[in-house]
Amino acid sequence: MAAKLRFALILSSFVAVTSWADVLSPSAIATPAQPQWSELTVEQKTILAPLSYDWDGMDYARQKKWLGITRRFYRMTADEQRRVQVQMQDWGKLTPQQRRLARENFITANKLPVEKKQELRLKWQEYSSLPDEEKERLKQQAANRAALSTPGQPGSSGAAASLISPPGSALLPLGSHHPAPAPGSKAAAPATAADNRD
Repeated sequence: MAAKLRFALILSSFVAVTSWADVLSPSAIATPAQPQWSELTVEQKTILAPLSYDWDGMDYARQKKWLGITRRFYRMTADEQRRVQVQMQDWGKLTPQQRRLARENFITANKLPVEKKQELRLKWQEYSSLPDEEKERLKQQAANRAALSTPGQPGSSGAAASLISPPGSALLPLGSHHPAPAPGSKAAAPATAADNRD
C-alpha cells in the first residue's frame, strides 16, 4: 500500500509541476528578443537612422533584414551605400498604407515568370531614361488611375494591377476615348515602378 501511495504522490507531483510549467513553442524558442533602438550600436544607428522612428515597432524579420544590411554596409561600394541610404530614407517617408502596397507589389513581382520580370526590367530601364517631366506626367496618370478605381474594396488601389498589367491596358472610364500608347513607345513605361522599392 505504501508503494502505491508513494507512486501516486510522485505521479501527482509530476502532473502538478508540468501543468503549470511554461511550454515554449518552437517559434518562441527560435525567435530571439527584438533589439530596441536604444540597444543598437552607434554604427548601426548611424546606418539605420532613417528607420529610427519605426524601429521599435518593426517586426523581428524586418529588423533582422536591416541588421544584416548593417553588417554588409561597409563592404559595399560607395554607390551601393548611397543607394541603400536613399532607399531607407524613401521607405521612412512612406505611409503604412504605401509600405503595405510596396510589400504586396514586391511579392507579386517575385511570383512573376522570368520572361515577365525581364520585360518589366526593360520597361523600368526605359522609364529611368525618361526626362523628369515625363516621369512626373506618368506618375500623375498612375495617381489618377488609382483614384478612379473602386473605393472601399481591399486591394482596389490599382497600383498592384499596374505593376503586372502592361501600361496603357488599364480600363478607361466610360466616355473616355484616349488612345492607348503604342507598344514600345516611351509612354509605355511603368508609371508606378519608382514607388515599389522595398
